[in-house]
Amino acid sequence: MTQPGIIKGNTGEWEMVIGLEVHAQIASDSKLFSGAPNDFGAEPNHNVSFVDAGFPGMLPVINARCVEQAVRTGLGLKAQINQRSIFDRKNYFYPDLPSGYQISQYLDPIVGKGMLTIEMDDGSTRDIGITRLHLEQDAGKSLHEHSPTMSFIDLNRAGIALMEIVSEPDLRTPDEAGAYLKKLRAILRYLGTCGGDMEKGEMRCDANVSVRPRGSDTLGTRCEIKNVNSVRFLMRAIQFEAERQVQILESGGVIDQETRLYDSSANETRTMRSKEDAHDYRYFPDPDLLPLVLTEEFVAKIKASLPELPDEKKARYVRDYGLTPYDASVIVSDKAYAAYYEEAAQGVDPKLAANWMTAELFGRLNKLEKSIEESPVSASALNGLVKLIADNTISGKIAKDVLDRMCETGKPAAQIVEEEGLKQVTDTGAIEKVIDEVIAANPDKVAEYRSGKDKLFGFFVGQVMKASGGKANPAAVNDLLKAKLA
Repeated sequence: MTQPGIIKGNTGEWEMVIGLEVHAQIASDSKLFSGAPNDFGAEPNHNVSFVDAGFPGMLPVINARCVEQAVRTGLGLKAQINQRSIFDRKNYFYPDLPSGYQISQYLDPIVGKGMLTIEMDDGSTRDIGITRLHLEQDAGKSLHEHSPTMSFIDLNRAGIALMEIVSEPDLRTPDEAGAYLKKLRAILRYLGTCGGDMEKGEMRCDANVSVRPRGSDTLGTRCEIKNVNSVRFLMRAIQFEAERQVQILESGGVIDQETRLYDSSANETRTMRSKEDAHDYRYFPDPDLLPLVLTEEFVAKIKASLPELPDEKKARYVRDYGLTPYDASVIVSDKAYAAYYEEAAQGVDPKLAANWMTAELFGRLNKLEKSIEESPVSASALNGLVKLIADNTISGKIAKDVLDRMCETGKPAAQIVEEEGLKQVTDTGAIEKVIDEVIAANPDKVAEYRSGKDKLFGFFVGQVMKASGGKANPAAVNDLLKAKLA
């Protein structure tokens, strides 16, 4: 069986080498160098200052909040914080870049090397190196759908603060790339530095993909797949691009270093332009901006304010709550999941709460196509349901029906149980009566059971539960049946 990330070609096996560049929009009220707002969905060219529009003589002023958010992200990625960094001009012409250059960082970024640990479905983990994180301003957007002969420019995004987070080429499979992007997004959301909504453009990903013969240490020529806007599309784009490169190399061709676009409808990558190198952009320090100097106190204050991040939270759930590593991973994978769980688990068995959240509630939310934030069952309502299960007011089977009704009506579990008469029967006398009726109705099965067919015990349990409408206490049913059938 071929290993993941290995492409079996006609001449041998090939290995993928993948590095990601993630552009994450910083959560701040205004842009990186101007006071214009960041509001998503505003009318075109509504959130634009003279600085964003590239008017002559307008000087950029650094947004302190954006600097703080970049440092916060670097600390969350266990990365080196550079106390001195420099803003550079990255020169290129594009219609939605009014100044003719982008203010970015090149040789001296605000954040240096770091590390991100990904966890795969089989429970294995890998440490993926972070090369750097630098600050830069976004460009505007070209609109082509309004006219068959003209393009329109919307500068609302021009000047929005971005963190470009660059990984080492440590990823080897599309699944690893997907896990990396999801983990990075989760960390950013925990930190509150980026919303991570890829549909709104808050995160965009460029993938650098190359292939090499399996076992080789030499890197192949890479192609960059630009602006992929979902985890699923990222994984599909990488797989297609790697297979495309293998076909070219095995037919005697060479890989051109270029920038490519991914067409999700056709599931293919296409040439966009030849890949530029750093010298093509003519980087030089921006003369309008002094070097950015951070004090140790500034960095220490941000570090002291960091929240509990996914890896630490997972370890605590396993250690203190007794959750399985898998359940803990599912819950900490999203900040909203973790917040929901911690409220749902208050004062009840945390393992029981985790099971009803991940196995039962999540399944229903998937069918309803709702997120945890849109759940018709609040965390406190799920907590109420778990309490009814724990104190034997209702059985697990009835609890599933109650949860269905909670999703449909929004009513709390206790109200549904009371209105529909679903309380579990714990009166042994009442249960004994049902058992006697079941035994009397099945003399042949009783004889078989007493002759050694122990598996028939499950039949009797099922019959008693059916006769009681699922309300009989399962533990009491088991104990009384064993005594009666002995």
